[in-house]
Amino acid sequence: VQLQACGGGLVQPGGSLRLSCAASGLTFGRYAMGWYRQAPGKERELVAAISGGGNTYYADSVKGRFTISRDNATNTVYLQMNSLKPEDTAVYYCAADRGFSTVVAGTSDYWGQGTLVTVSS
Repeated sequence: VQLQACGGGLVQPGGSLRLSCAASGLTFGRYAMGWYRQAPGKERELVAAISGGGNTYYADSVKGRFTISRDNATNTVYLQMNSLKPEDTAVYYCAADRGFSTVVAGTSDYWGQGTLVTVSS
């Protein structure tokens, strides 16, 4: 299984970015997907998760600003990030697991490399 995340970069506060994670080597529609982040000096935390059927879960800190979605035809999961704040600065990772609750718990079987998001003026 390979998960390839991209789309990070430098953005000003209030701006937007869209992260993508392309998955291969798995039956994508059968897997829940998650986006996590880790800021310097902090523990990794779940940002958002989506089940194979499209159910979603968001961390309180991003509700109303971030949207997770998936395209099962292209084996890709997205994270649309709007109204970005400096505290959103982190390395963002995508992950996959057969269980939605496992993704929410942060113990997914498969992890991609991170993509850095920096929110700064």
